[in-house]
Amino acid sequence: MKNMVTDTHPTRENWLQELGNVITDPLALLSFLKLDKNIKLRQGAYARALFPLRVPIAFAEKMTPGDPKDPLLLQVLTLSDEFVHTSGFSADPLCEQAAVLPGLLHKYRNRVLMLIKGGCAVHCRYCFRRHFPYQNNKGSQVNREQVFNYIRKHTELDEVIFSGGDPLMAKDPELASLITVLESIPHIKRLRIHTRLPIVIPSRITTRLCESFSNSSLQILMVTHINHPNEMDQAVYNSMYRLKQAGVTLLNQTVLLKDVNNNAEILAQLSNRLFNAGILPYYLHLLDKVQGAAHFMVEEHEARQIMKALLGQVSGYLVPRLTREVAGQPSKIPIDLQLLSYSAP
Repeated sequence: MKNMVTDTHPTRENWLQELGNVITDPLALLSFLKLDKNIKLRQGAYARALFPLRVPIAFAEKMTPGDPKDPLLLQVLTLSDEFVHTSGFSADPLCEQAAVLPGLLHKYRNRVLMLIKGGCAVHCRYCFRRHFPYQNNKGSQVNREQVFNYIRKHTELDEVIFSGGDPLMAKDPELASLITVLESIPHIKRLRIHTRLPIVIPSRITTRLCESFSNSSLQILMVTHINHPNEMDQAVYNSMYRLKQAGVTLLNQTVLLKDVNNNAEILAQLSNRLFNAGILPYYLHLLDKVQGAAHFMVEEHEARQIMKALLGQVSGYLVPRLTREVAGQPSKIPIDLQLLSYSAP
């Protein structure tokens, strides 16, 4: 058994209530942030037809009122730029819509990805699954049994990844049940959970959830999706503390986003805050080329320069690996920083 969960940093268990306390109208979000007079931003509201807007109040409260360039706002606000069709961008940039079973992706040899829930607490405009057909990948009881049978038969697997949508949209009893089944499969050693929910609604990390993790025979890893240091407040720190107390290994992956975090100073601040919360910076992803998100694109040559500058600002263990995902490849592709040809400024 892992470390016992304590309530040294109590977290409210009202995440479902907060999940329902959301803004779905772009104009309402602009009004909330005192930006409703900005004509350009108002025109972007039509992009909700391409991908609905969804922002929990708890996340919107971290944004700076009156600032149209707030880095958290830019991640979630509908913009007219989403209507621009850009060459090389597609609805399915990672070719994920050919699942081996409904709700199951087997892209890499030793691990499979289970789509636990199709919904998310927040809709990020750069999401590479913004066009994903979740209706064809619902985790019904029949589908789940097929998925578990597949996992049982494929003994080369040692890790299962819970994804979505956001897998923590599932309630605690459902997650506990899924974990119990995975524990019964001898060759499965690790469970990895990719989530953004504890960042936008920190109260999602409940005592019951932590107990499921603490009591599990599996190695539990959680990969948070945090892109900017402003996303991290005391409530996030408290939730991460609870996870650490439950024996969960915490990693983070960040998407490199134009006008949000494409400079070394911001990434250095993020790495330090992550480490202070017990989270190790893991990956810095180049944007997946999903249609409607080209305005977030940071080109590879700029990403290299940012990473080289970051190397001079933080300790090596705080430098995430710059990477991209390429459809059909057996793993993520590390980006060569070309350090041998680099001369410090």
